[in-house]
Amino acid sequence: MFKTKKEIVFVVLAGIFITNAVVAELIGGKLIQVGPFVMSIGILPWPVVFLTTDLINEYFGEKGVKKLSFITACLIAYAFLILFMAIVIPAAKGISPVNDEQFQAVFGQSMWIIVGSLIAFMASQLIDVWIFWFFKRRTGERKIWLRTTGSTVISQLFDSFIVLGIAFWLPGKIDFDTFISSALIGYAFKLSIAILLTPLIYAGHHLIKKYLEGDISHKD
Repeated sequence: MFKTKKEIVFVVLAGIFITNAVVAELIGGKLIQVGPFVMSIGILPWPVVFLTTDLINEYFGEKGVKKLSFITACLIAYAFLILFMAIVIPAAKGISPVNDEQFQAVFGQSMWIIVGSLIAFMASQLIDVWIFWFFKRRTGERKIWLRTTGSTVISQLFDSFIVLGIAFWLPGKIDFDTFISSALIGYAFKLSIAILLTPLIYAGHHLIKKYLEGDISHKD
């Protein structure tokens, strides 16, 4: 590892990808109000996940994104397992600055949220990579904006409805109208950010391409 520039790029992108995906899942239980709409705070780190997904797609291919997505899903499940153990183990009475009730309130996400998050993550990632390569095989190196934005438009539509449906609507935490409006506003937010990130996709593509110039492994 770290013998080539391409390996360094992958490790950096993978680290950014995994960190933001795990953080998004951990904070996803908090709902915020945007005007008359309600959405999960967990959508905040996702624009960075979009960005790194597209860059990994460009330079490491379909298999690279799929493998990293499966690894990340396992790490998310592991993070929730550790949190579950931390919740079960009682706090030291009168000593711990955070008591069990406070810890439970912040990290005590239900199994519905865990299941919803993992299913939504894997479904959206697999849809994203399929659409990305559908466009790339037809446009080659041209129209980066089409494959990056197009894949996000479709994949995040599924993600927004799956995670809220499983985590909040099915267990009765929100009613159907709130579920629909929350999913739509969350999707609109993600879509807007994806469009705004298009210049950063081009900038990242340019910087990585320039960095990899002369790297023998990049030519393979």
